[in-house]
Amino acid sequence: MGKSIHYILQEASYLEVFALTFGYFVILYFILGPSFLWACKQLEKKGLANKIVSRKLPKNQVKTEIKHSFVSLIIFGLSGITVIYLVRTGQIKLLDNSFINILFGVILLNVFNELHFFVVHRMMHIPFMLKHVHKVHHKSVVPTVYSVYSFHWVEALLLSTVPLCICPFIPFAPLAIGIYPLTSILLNYSGHCNYRFGNGKGMQSLIFGTKHNEHHSKGRQNFGFASGLIDRLYSLIKK
Repeated sequence: MGKSIHYILQEASYLEVFALTFGYFVILYFILGPSFLWACKQLEKKGLANKIVSRKLPKNQVKTEIKHSFVSLIIFGLSGITVIYLVRTGQIKLLDNSFINILFGVILLNVFNELHFFVVHRMMHIPFMLKHVHKVHHKSVVPTVYSVYSFHWVEALLLSTVPLCICPFIPFAPLAIGIYPLTSILLNYSGHCNYRFGNGKGMQSLIFGTKHNEHHSKGRQNFGFASGLIDRLYSLIKK
């Protein structure tokens, strides 16, 4: 494992880095996505989850989502090149892959992602951006697991910058950076699967993406990612 990580960080060509990063995101999207949907359906059968919107999807919606997501996957692959370049030029410092460093790093990256997503998403709802950029994502009125990366390329580019916005300032373990896309997309699936876990009330509505599902289907003006906490803080500040 250590030799593989060293090879990727220091010796692999940038074409190899792109291929590995792109392939990683392809697996997260095309294998983990359908698996997550299958798990939701099993929970629904057991009465542990229920659909938020029951109407049928528009014809070709999933095909359109996959088409836009493919562009996003390319952009995410290219973001891996940028991270590795900054590592090799010393602008990103790395910690050793101890359990504590990995755990702390994954938690911090996901917390930062919540703030980063809120800022980008709020920007996407500026009228010009909503009309010309974010409209691609909002074509999925009834979201699906295939909606998670269905973006205009500009939005995908902005959302790909999470590691670039924090890693040059705070050192992370390489595995923490590598695990972060997995934890992020799992939260993303919960926010787009069109399933409400449990009754969708209390902490479940704050953590498991119910509000973002409803942002698509009901047009509710919440801009958070996995939680409604930042939206609540933002509302208090506005008052």
